[in-house]
Amino acid sequence: MKMITNRHIDSFRAYLRAEERAAATVEKYTRDVAAFRGWLGGREIDKSAVLAYKAHLIEAYAPASVNSILSSLNSFFRFAGRYDCQVKTLKIQRQIFAKSERELTKAEYERLLTAAQERGNRRLYYLMQTLCSTGIRISELRFIDAAAIRSGRAVIRCKGKMRVAILTAPLCKLLKGYAAEQGITQGSVFQTKTGKPLDRSNIWRMLKELCQSAGVPREKVFPHNFRHLFARTFYSLQKDVVRLADILGHSSVNTTRIYTMESGAEHRRQLQKLGLLRC
Repeated sequence: MKMITNRHIDSFRAYLRAEERAAATVEKYTRDVAAFRGWLGGREIDKSAVLAYKAHLIEAYAPASVNSILSSLNSFFRFAGRYDCQVKTLKIQRQIFAKSERELTKAEYERLLTAAQERGNRRLYYLMQTLCSTGIRISELRFIDAAAIRSGRAVIRCKGKMRVAILTAPLCKLLKGYAAEQGITQGSVFQTKTGKPLDRSNIWRMLKELCQSAGVPREKVFPHNFRHLFARTFYSLQKDVVRLADILGHSSVNTTRIYTMESGAEHRRQLQKLGLLRC
């Protein structure tokens, strides 16, 4: 393969699907390869061209985004047998502190709940509490169904893996009441008007509509931040990162550590408590 064609990209897409990659991953990898082909502008592929593209990416994107794109391209090169074109990703120093301007606080979470109540949006009110008290991903919300709230256990099947999310008795009581009000006896608890499980775009839109009335910055309000808040709260009480990794469904504890990072302000407060400074 000297040049990337539509046939190559289609074959790569079929290969990723056969490998049972997630649909979002397949789309992202093939999109990144197509973007590289567009940048090439009809030129042949060689290591120097890939390195030039890497330099272009470094100028245009954050390091994490550059590495994500390079991973897609390296996967394609391995698939195509062009091992000579693979390039190294950027070395990124591990982040020590979480960015406070992006992390949702418990107080802000409470204000979002109050805003949902005041708007009479009971579905969103219970949905936020479900995400935040279980730590599940937004893509896993559909597994919170009528059977789960009766048993107190949601069996989550995602990306070829299975785990059980425990629903506390108070949460089950809340959701049973909501389901009874809505006439939901089977299927997902959180549904659209047509009975289909809510998707990410529905939830994202509803959350953004709450920001102003709740007094919470828009950049802090997105579904995954409820998972982060759950993880930070759990870790602050239990200090057990391995157990937290199991609950979150992480295959690597290193991933979980990202969720438990403290803000710089919190670290400063802890240092001040050491009592090692004489004033």
